[in-house]
Amino acid sequence: MLKVNGESKSVEVDGDTPVLWVLRDVLGMTGTKFGCGLGMCGACTVHIDGLAVRSCITTVDSVAGKNINTIESLSGNRIGSALQKAWLEHEVPQCGYCQSGQLMSAAALLAKNKQPSDADIDAAMDGNICRCGTYLRIRTAIKDAARSLSQSGEKQA
Repeated sequence: MLKVNGESKSVEVDGDTPVLWVLRDVLGMTGTKFGCGLGMCGACTVHIDGLAVRSCITTVDSVAGKNINTIESLSGNRIGSALQKAWLEHEVPQCGYCQSGQLMSAAALLAKNKQPSDADIDAAMDGNICRCGTYLRIRTAIKDAARSLSQSGEKQA
């Protein structure tokens, strides 16, 4: 039994099956992408108990009892919505292939660090490869999302 995006999912797979393949092939959730299969490109990034994790090298056995959140859940929260809006405003996606992993890593960063510096962003996004080279736009979008979240938080207080 896996908990994916807040829902319990029953899957029958070998325990050493990568989470990526369970998400894509068993559960039909294709937002998480296969990139390198070695955990080095970041396209397959999901959150496991809030941490950005490479799902291509994470086995189903290792996530038993943990919460898995995928790109499909991102628009359902403040951070994800702010990031998606900033991504569009700054025209971050080019080919778009890496975007789900980029967004998931950025969301994990903003959940922990409300006002990340350039160094914080670079560290959190390290290992998320963008073949189109939109790294500066990604950084700008993350900063804008953080600013937006900060301003909306002030309005709610």
